[in-house]
Amino acid sequence: MLSNSLIELDRAHLVHPVASYRGHERMGVRVLRSAKGATVTDDAGRTLVDGFAGLWCVNAGYGHDSIVEAAARQMRELPYATGYFGLGSEPAIRLAAALAERAPGDLNHVYFTLGGSDAVDTTVRLIRNFQTVRGQPGKDQFISLEQGYHGSSTVGAGLTALPAFHANFGLPFDWQHKIPSHYAYRNPAGSDPDAIIAASLAALRAKVEAVGGPGRVAAFYAEPIQGSGGVLVPPRGWMKAMRDLCADLDILFVADEVITGFGRTGPLFACTEDEVVPDLMTTAKGLTSGYVPMGAVFLSDRVYDTIADGAGEAAVGHGYTYSAHPVSAAVGLEVLRLYEDGLLANGRRAGERLMAGLRDLADHPLVGDVRGRGLLAAVELVVDKARKTPLPAAADPARRIFDRAWSNGLVIRAFGNGVLGYAPPLCCTDAEIDAIVERTRRILDQTLEDADVRAAMA
Repeated sequence: MLSNSLIELDRAHLVHPVASYRGHERMGVRVLRSAKGATVTDDAGRTLVDGFAGLWCVNAGYGHDSIVEAAARQMRELPYATGYFGLGSEPAIRLAAALAERAPGDLNHVYFTLGGSDAVDTTVRLIRNFQTVRGQPGKDQFISLEQGYHGSSTVGAGLTALPAFHANFGLPFDWQHKIPSHYAYRNPAGSDPDAIIAASLAALRAKVEAVGGPGRVAAFYAEPIQGSGGVLVPPRGWMKAMRDLCADLDILFVADEVITGFGRTGPLFACTEDEVVPDLMTTAKGLTSGYVPMGAVFLSDRVYDTIADGAGEAAVGHGYTYSAHPVSAAVGLEVLRLYEDGLLANGRRAGERLMAGLRDLADHPLVGDVRGRGLLAAVELVVDKARKTPLPAAADPARRIFDRAWSNGLVIRAFGNGVLGYAPPLCCTDAEIDAIVERTRRILDQTLEDADVRAAMA
C-alpha cells in the first residue's frame, strides 16, 4: 500500500494516544517501517537514531532474533494459557520466580498485567483490599507527586499529576492528593539536596494531616525519576527518606518503576540504587523491551500475606484475561537473559557517555539544566539562564523541536515546556551516543535562530 494511502487511512480511522485529534489529522502520520539496534527507518527509507527507545521501552534495542524466536516457539507450543482456575504456564512461572529473585528485599510475589497503567490500577485495588482486611478500611486516601505519571487509566490518571490527563475527564478523584515535586531546578527550597528532601518530607507530613492523619492515608506513590513530568531526578537520599517516613506513618510506599526498571538508570531496578525496598513496585516497558505487552506488580511478603490471609479460602476478586500471558512471559525471560548477558553493562557505559556529552552542552545559550541518571536524561531549555525563563509558548517546543530532531535524524521526546527527553536503548554504540549529542547541539543552534526565541531573549 502506498504511503499516502496509509496516511489517509490513519487520518480516517486510527486514534492516536495523547494527541490532538484535529492536529494529527492536519499533520498526518509518520510511518515507521523497520528498526534495528538503536535505529528506526521510516517508509521513505530514512534512518534515525531512536533516542527515546520507542516510548522509553525498547531497552534491549530492536531486531533481536532470539527474542523473536522465543515468542514464535511459545506461540507454536502454547499460544495462550489462562491463570484462572489454578492453571498456568511454564514461562510465566519461571519469569515470576526470576523477577522475585532479582527484586529488592522481600518483593517475592509478582502479579502480571498488560502494561504500566493496569499495573498501577492493580496496586490501588490490592492496597484497598490490604487496608480493609487488616481492619483499617478508613485508610482510603492516596498521595502522589505533582508532575508525576502513573498511567492513563481512569484510576491511574488521577494519581498522575499532568493537566492533559485530567482535563475533561473528571479527575482527579477526591481521594487522590498531590504534594509538590522535588524538581531540583525549580524547587522553591533551592538547589541544596538536604533542603529539597526536608521540604518534601514536610509536605508529605502536612498533606497526611490535611486529609485526616495517618489513619486515613493508604499509600504514597513515587517514581525513582519522574519521567513524563520532564525527567525530574530527585537528590540522592530522597527516595529513602520518603520511604522511611511512610514506614513511620504506616503508609504503604509504592515505587513506580514502569520507566526506570530494567537497566534504564543503570541497575535492573532503580530502587536498589536508592537503597529502597518498597511495599509494592510496578514495572512494564523494559520488562519485555516493548516487543510484546506486559507489566508486573511486585508485592512484599507482608502485603501478599495480609491479603491472602484476609481472603482465606475465598477468591481475591482481581484478574485480567491476559495476566501471565505465556508468549509475553517467554519474551520477558529472553529479554532478562540479554540484559544480564551484557546489555546492562553496555547501558551503564553508554549512560556515562550520554550524560557527559549532554553536560558539554551546558554552555549553550538555550540550556538551563542538564539532568539524568544512566540512559534517562533531559535538557531543559530557557531563554534567560539567570531567571530560568522557559521558551515562549509561541515557540511551540513540543512540535517544533520534535520536527527539528526528526529532520536531523534523531527521535527524542520534546515536552511542551521546552524540555528535551532522552531514553535510548541499552545497546547503543559510542557512535550512536555521540550522534545523539551532536544532533542535539544542531537542534539547539537551529532553535536559537527562531524569531520568537530570539525575541524572548532580547
